[in-house]
Amino acid sequence: MTSLQEPAEPGTDTGAEGPAASGVLRVFGRQVKRLRERAGLSRAELGERTQYAPSTIASYEQGRRIAPPEFVRKADDVLGAGGVLEAAIEELGRQRYPARFQDFAEMEREAVTIYSYACQLIPGLLQTEGYARALISGHCPPLDDETIDQRVAARLERQELLTMRQTTVFGFVVEEAVLRRPVGGEKVMAAQLRRLLEAGRLRNVSIQVMPMRQWSHMGLLGSMTLLESAERRTMAYTETQGVSTVITDRNEVSIFAQRHSNVRAQALGAEDSASLIEQVAREL
Repeated sequence: MTSLQEPAEPGTDTGAEGPAASGVLRVFGRQVKRLRERAGLSRAELGERTQYAPSTIASYEQGRRIAPPEFVRKADDVLGAGGVLEAAIEELGRQRYPARFQDFAEMEREAVTIYSYACQLIPGLLQTEGYARALISGHCPPLDDETIDQRVAARLERQELLTMRQTTVFGFVVEEAVLRRPVGGEKVMAAQLRRLLEAGRLRNVSIQVMPMRQWSHMGLLGSMTLLESAERRTMAYTETQGVSTVITDRNEVSIFAQRHSNVRAQALGAEDSASLIEQVAREL
């Protein structure tokens, strides 16, 4: 049996982990508990008013689970918190990503251009739920079902950028080998390839394929992502085996920009890429 370990790159964000994330969840949990006790409510009573199980509320209070915005808003209202709990929604949302990815996720949301080269997996902004779930379920060490669901939801939520930010330019270059790796099985991969074709039709999205016959090109050193901020500052992002790096030094970023520019020039054009994706889909 083959298990795919998902890397922590822009296409494969993971969930809350590490001391920083745990600290944020514990602080929020203590606030909920203090407000609940001040209101004279048991967990069961708060659960009745918010439609959440007492055991779930216990997990939130103990910092073991990430409270969703719906619960936070309801609890804020029921407990008369006056917006104190609601103010934590954005930070709680960040905790669905590992600490190493949180800053990048924020930059991604504000970027005016995003260019990505992927040599291992379909970029997360383009993944279907089935593809993402297959990757996350293959995590090593294994994850529990709830964590898997949280991470899949976080990944899919990021994809709203493609349609909500229609003035943001997205350019993806994907290795042909990635298209031919049937992550999740043939049905899952067929749906994933259809998703690529659909995304490629958006006005602000371009998808190119680096054909395997192009054995020598500027992307052989690994995947990379370039983001340009509204202030026209460009940053680079790389990762390998769960170790990710945001690069802001202008000289280093310039090198990555040169490499990516060459990768785009060496890859197939958008129309030829769509034809190749359709061909691979027929072969499944």
